[in-house]
Amino acid sequence: MNNSNNKKRTGAAKPSGDRKKSNSTSKPALPKRAQNRKPVVKKDSPNVPKPLKSDDIRLNKYISNSGACSRRDADIYIQSGNVKVNGIVITEMGYKVKPGDVVNFDGSILTPEKKEYFVLNKPKNFTTSNEEDIDHRNVLELIKGATSSKIQPIGRMDKNTTGLLVFTNDTDMIRKFSLPNQKSPKIYQVTLDKNLKFEDLEKISTGVTLDGHRLFVDEISYIENEPKTEIGIKLRTPNVKVVRAIFENFKYAVIKIDRVAFAGLTKKNLPRGNWRPLTEQEIINLKNI
Repeated sequence: MNNSNNKKRTGAAKPSGDRKKSNSTSKPALPKRAQNRKPVVKKDSPNVPKPLKSDDIRLNKYISNSGACSRRDADIYIQSGNVKVNGIVITEMGYKVKPGDVVNFDGSILTPEKKEYFVLNKPKNFTTSNEEDIDHRNVLELIKGATSSKIQPIGRMDKNTTGLLVFTNDTDMIRKFSLPNQKSPKIYQVTLDKNLKFEDLEKISTGVTLDGHRLFVDEISYIENEPKTEIGIKLRTPNVKVVRAIFENFKYAVIKIDRVAFAGLTKKNLPRGNWRPLTEQEIINLKNI
């Protein structure tokens, strides 16, 4: 029995040619994948792709960073031949701008800005409208000390609505949150002129039809330890005016609307009229929505 085992081992032994290459102290052979070596290619070979420099940036992103328009709109301008780099018309999609390049967009020289993001706890009697209003001031007055960049609020908020408002010079983000199909959650605290009846609360929770359009409400509830005139409501529409319309549809007058959360952001520990920059994680979260 032992002899037959020895024969099997002897029969499984490697050919003598391989035996010469191995010795008792050699390490086990590596897997074939580890043994494969990449072919050596000369650096000046035309087939070797040049690594993208960290400072190089796609032309459409460069234009977007300047605040001229969104990346999508920049692609249209590029295809139309309205963009020059160092005096040469560029129509190539994916063209990369190098440090020191001069980009001319529709007749103007562009200077890209660093993207900046801020959140403001908006007080009453400030408007997001660009129209002149001698009776009410613009929200940009409250945040003008934050940056020298040209920032704008994401979405609109009337003078009577208070709470969380996001500002940025990122035109792509402003456009994204302005789309009708943008479904990021918003939470509002609403003050009514009288107690909200429980049956009305139940009806609102199942959805409301306004001007022929069905509006779905994620959550609605009385606010704990507060009168039943204080209501919390969560929904995904980008239009703040809808909040007022919901309760007016049930014959309640809205005294106050305060946005306490927007797309995962809150105004916790941020006094009314104050602002703060967003953290890196908050910016990442906004971009991933």
